[in-house]
Amino acid sequence: MTYLNKLFRRLFIIILLAAIFSPATIYAMQETDAAIILEASALKGVSPTYQTVTLKVISGKYKGKVFTIENETVGNYAYDMVVKKGDKVSVFIQKQNGHLNVFIVDYYHQNYILYLMLFFVTLLIVIGRGKGIKSIITLAFTIFVIIKILLPAILLGYSSILVTILLSIAIIVFSMFIIAGINNKSFSAIIGTIGGVLLAGFIAYFIQNKIGLTGLSSDDVAQLIMNMPYKIDFRSLLFPGIVLGALGAVMDVSISIASAVDEVSRANQNLTIKELYTAGMNIGRDIMGTMVNTLILAYSGSAIALFFLFVAYQSSLNDVLNLNIVANEIVRSLAESSGLVASVPLTALISSILIKKDKSHIIK
Repeated sequence: MTYLNKLFRRLFIIILLAAIFSPATIYAMQETDAAIILEASALKGVSPTYQTVTLKVISGKYKGKVFTIENETVGNYAYDMVVKKGDKVSVFIQKQNGHLNVFIVDYYHQNYILYLMLFFVTLLIVIGRGKGIKSIITLAFTIFVIIKILLPAILLGYSSILVTILLSIAIIVFSMFIIAGINNKSFSAIIGTIGGVLLAGFIAYFIQNKIGLTGLSSDDVAQLIMNMPYKIDFRSLLFPGIVLGALGAVMDVSISIASAVDEVSRANQNLTIKELYTAGMNIGRDIMGTMVNTLILAYSGSAIALFFLFVAYQSSLNDVLNLNIVANEIVRSLAESSGLVASVPLTALISSILIKKDKSHIIK
């Protein structure tokens, strides 16, 4: 179930980033309303082109009002929106000098995202039953910690490293105790996870200071952060990003190894600590290979469009590696993978010692 927690955390982080760092410029940072397109003309004009759009606001303060506006396009296919009748969109309405200005921000995604989340939660409960419910509880706790404690603390100027370490430990301990119970197996997994994610974070922090990484994954994010009313050193965001990104995968590996060592010990009570450690390492190596691939492929998949451009423009390896956005992602993936690998022997060792010395699990 820790793997499901990892999926949940990735889903949450994607939704959070999409909401905060939408490429729809500054309008995405303001309160928006839903609207439906009643009429939409064909594109008119030449660079920039535009279409005349009649829309009806269906939520918020101006619900029920109908506006006719010009929806301008600038030839940038990544940002331009050409709407048609029946489309549901998100609009930003600004009152200026007694006149309402309406801007189309993006398509209205919220409903289907909520439907998908509801479907996933239902599927998790139906198939996972009690474990599925526990996963939802740990997810809710994680979201609360990130939104209500971690991000506000960083905005208030507290050390991102110290806050991230303390809150990550809280997330790890809570998740492990809920999923695996309070026992030596979960204690072993907790120690292994903490060691792995902290190593990942400090590797990234060290490399960041050596090669001057910004910690940001796109120019859009950098522009939005620089326009914020808060003074933030966005370089400090790399450490929390690495630790949170590694958390799910390292927890998955650690609890799997600790559980395996516990089962091996139950099956053969005469095994020594060294033999249990060897068994844990053998199992850990198998898990390690697939989980490292999971981390690398996750980052590769999210950057597939960028890789496509590199291939299309036949960029040299030297040019690619020296791009800030690429260097950031490489450091993230390698640092997290290093933390994951380091958690294998640490968890195997701790679980072998604690479980061997714990006589309460022995079946008499």
